[in-house]
Amino acid sequence: MIAVIKTGGKQYLVKEKNKIKIEKIDGKEGDQVEFTDVLLLEKNKHVEVGKPLVKNVKVIGKILKQGRYDKVIVFKYKAKKRQQKKAGHRQHFTEVEIKDIILSWLRIT
Repeated sequence: MIAVIKTGGKQYLVKEKNKIKIEKIDGKEGDQVEFTDVLLLEKNKHVEVGKPLVKNVKVIGKILKQGRYDKVIVFKYKAKKRQQKKAGHRQHFTEVEIKDIILSWLRIT
């Protein structure tokens, strides 16, 4: 079973036992998290597309890690003006393992 979920303004294609890195969400390592914004669901080669969301479906995951990506250097420079600015940025992320995709009722035509 495959699903497309939306979280943090992005969409992710997930299967059971997949590990994904998403935008930071609240919670500690080991906590369970639910994703109710399911945009697409595929089961046994039948596809259900949400309008905009698929109803009565949720994806259950477990938080494995809260972390930060490697530093990205941002350097701005204006030629002949003696202007320059250097900054670094480390984006926060949450690593989630998908445990289950739960269907309470599904109509596939």
